[in-house]
Amino acid sequence: MGIREQFASLDAVNLNLGGGTGLVMSIVLGLIMFGIALSIKPKMLAEVFTKPKSILTGVILQWVGLPLVTFLLIMILNPLLTPMVCLGMILVACCPGGNISNFMSTFAKGNIELSVSMTAVATVAAPVVTPLNFWIWGNLYLKYAGRVGDLVIPQLVIPFWDIFNTVFLILGVPIVLGMLFAHFLPKATEKIKKPFSIFSLVVFVVMVLGMFIPNWQLFVKYIIFIFLLVLVHNACAFGTGFGGATLMKLPPRDRRSVTIEVGIQNSGLGLTLLLNPAIFKPEIWNNPETGIMYGGMLFVTAWWGIWHIISGLTLASIFRGSKLPDEA
Repeated sequence: MGIREQFASLDAVNLNLGGGTGLVMSIVLGLIMFGIALSIKPKMLAEVFTKPKSILTGVILQWVGLPLVTFLLIMILNPLLTPMVCLGMILVACCPGGNISNFMSTFAKGNIELSVSMTAVATVAAPVVTPLNFWIWGNLYLKYAGRVGDLVIPQLVIPFWDIFNTVFLILGVPIVLGMLFAHFLPKATEKIKKPFSIFSLVVFVVMVLGMFIPNWQLFVKYIIFIFLLVLVHNACAFGTGFGGATLMKLPPRDRRSVTIEVGIQNSGLGLTLLLNPAIFKPEIWNNPETGIMYGGMLFVTAWWGIWHIISGLTLASIFRGSKLPDEA
């Protein structure tokens, strides 16, 4: 069986995620974003925006650069991939920065203020930017696929309002509550900030493993294909961040933070959206009668959630081990 046939069989696979997985993921992501918001201070954001070059570079690379690079990668690999796998790659690329990027940026001796600011901007804008980006690049891909005879869905219809509500509740509300908590209860914030960040990171890892373990046989069966695909895609994401930051001649610490922010995607949000029946309606996206099955999207997004932790920590370790100019 060829590579494309393997991916085609992957599309028809249903992951065993349990009935309440979507709700649990939403709660966990909300807790993580609340923990991130405890470190966000208006003064910090103001200082970053007085020197906007780094954050503008990072945001543009994340919102435009990564989806564009993902689209070009799909064009190159299209003969080997199925439309659902390609849409999964696009969905991940359209999600905001990952929820562990701030920890990795700190470990990598990057600019933590820039990292937190990029996360805050991407998160606040996600209710609009994520569905809009997915609609633009998804339909652009499907038009291309139609021209080469692979069209599965004539038009990608995105329920913007449903996605906006979901993303706002999961990301926006916890960010606001966390910032208010930090503002009105600064002493309590200092006490719980670090333990809460560690707790939320551990819970996130446990959640990802909890999704992986019941489906380990399926992952083992298809791991070589998904592993290589996500590895290449994730490497392109890090390369987009580092290449763009280098091209714009950002300071070394800023370059590290931008690289990590662009390469660490909130794939947990992508899974939450995929598991929401109001957004990805089962009769359209998981219907054996029409032949449209989105197993490929789920696999790509789920493996991203595991792999970018490994690759991100590896890259952060490399950065940490290399001296910065101001440390020489």
